[in-house]
Amino acid sequence: MDPSMPMDESAWLARWWHRLPDGRIQCDLCPRECKLHEGQRGACFVRARRADALVLTTYGRSSGFCVDPIEKKPLYHFLPGSAVLSFGTAGCNLACQFCQNWDISKARDTDRLMDRAMPQTIAEAAQQTGCASVAFTYNDPVIFAEYAIDAAIACRERGIRTVAVTAGYIHAQPRRNFFAAMDAANIDLKAFSDDFYFRLTGARLRPVLDTLAYVRHETAVWLEITTLLIPGHNDSDAELTALARWIMDELGPDVPLHLTAFHPDYRMCDVAPTPVATLQRARRIAREQGLLHVYTGNVPDGEGATTWCARCGSALIERDGYRIRRYRLQAGGHCPQCGESLVGHFERDAASFRQAWGGRRQPLWLAT
Repeated sequence: MDPSMPMDESAWLARWWHRLPDGRIQCDLCPRECKLHEGQRGACFVRARRADALVLTTYGRSSGFCVDPIEKKPLYHFLPGSAVLSFGTAGCNLACQFCQNWDISKARDTDRLMDRAMPQTIAEAAQQTGCASVAFTYNDPVIFAEYAIDAAIACRERGIRTVAVTAGYIHAQPRRNFFAAMDAANIDLKAFSDDFYFRLTGARLRPVLDTLAYVRHETAVWLEITTLLIPGHNDSDAELTALARWIMDELGPDVPLHLTAFHPDYRMCDVAPTPVATLQRARRIAREQGLLHVYTGNVPDGEGATTWCARCGSALIERDGYRIRRYRLQAGGHCPQCGESLVGHFERDAASFRQAWGGRRQPLWLAT
């Protein structure tokens, strides 16, 4: 069977799987390694065994499209101030008790995916709406990797960048294929404890660390990291120090880290929201460990939302939520005060910068 062709209107032949001696099929996409009898679905719900093969049931189907500011992903060092076409599908290969997109990621009814768009249509829509990039987000794009890769290829042909917002829970071979198609990624490092991962996400820490190291050292993908701080679960001084120390030692001081606030949701409605003081403490700890670009998110904190020059300390990009209030970078991303080059992808200077996108999401309906 040609792996590039759909099996029927609602299923696309998956790329990473093999047959087992006992007759089951094993999915080789992520460390869960789901082993399926005919008619069964994997833990992600969207990869299923059908007609003695593994198929992706959400190819070309989306839970919705929006035009967002790139800062919402969050990406602060990748085309700041630009618009990004965001979309996702349904399902997830993690089982986070604190999921803040649970209505999408925990969806078990693929009939809810009403927006249909093939990869070329997505690329065309991004170009027509003036988006500099397309983000695979809302649920984890790892589980619809075939669709995301094809859409990324179509975008690249039109000069549109692509962004993966992911938990990074993926095996080595599909990881190579997936990130080869991406230009930027924000990867969730949900905690620095395997016990946290096992109890609260149903996953393990090591594969995520492996993905972070792979993306940083073996690809050209621009990388930023997000850690959602949950009071009493992953916000101790010791764990925050260990997390920041690992990033410093294994990835380097230049990788931006976003520390974001939890709010009660899904199966953790009994946990209080993250105080601003917790985020500020976490930022201070991360900076003490040597990280140069540490941000606080989902809270009002001007200092924690600002990009500072690593050499002279000048404010380079000042933000109010997802809106950029002041942009001072020179061409190529240089500090106007000392000339230091800011790490990232910056294609405008202060004279040409125009803020076009604020924090408000704009729905976009695609016709196929």
